[in-house]
Amino acid sequence: MQIELLNEQGQAASKVDAPDTVFGRDYNEALVHQVVVAYQANARQGTRAQKDRATVKHSTKKPWRQKGTGRARAGMTSSPLWRGGGRIFPNSPDENFTQKVNKKMYRAGMAAIFSQLVREGRLAVVDSLTVESPKTKVLAQKFKAMGLDSVMVIADEVDENLYLASRNLANVLVVEPRYADPLSLVHYKKVLVTKAAMEQLKEMLA
Repeated sequence: MQIELLNEQGQAASKVDAPDTVFGRDYNEALVHQVVVAYQANARQGTRAQKDRATVKHSTKKPWRQKGTGRARAGMTSSPLWRGGGRIFPNSPDENFTQKVNKKMYRAGMAAIFSQLVREGRLAVVDSLTVESPKTKVLAQKFKAMGLDSVMVIADEVDENLYLASRNLANVLVVEPRYADPLSLVHYKKVLVTKAAMEQLKEMLA
């Protein structure tokens, strides 16, 4: 498997060899969907809470007499059938949304995403990505020169200058290989991987 190597102008200068175990796998849509959904579910805090008919604020007075009105029987306004009443099955603040994904499945799903990005031409390799000063403008101009408006960069090492220069760019994400997640890989239009980071991804996902 060969992937395009981009220069600083965003043009394909040459091609580099990439391991088929990470960048040449078949696309498994069901597995990728499961990995992405599990990642989103595991990010949920589950801190929301709703009130049932015992905890909702209400009056215990009977709204109207039991018989003779022609209306249905009603005991109190906290009934779930009433507007402002309690919920029948309320969400509890300790709700657990986590989904378990085996390591083997996660690695296979990540490799399938990387492979599909290569086939779609959304993944490219660069020698390195550095900035001399922690200036957002400098990094923004570099991406603009490369023709990139939405990009995720997987660098072997994110130094302080690169981190500070990238954190204020809305459509730019710079991470190390261990922090690459399936949701970001799917979200960004272009993914740039440094040569050294590609070797780290091989060790992690192969």
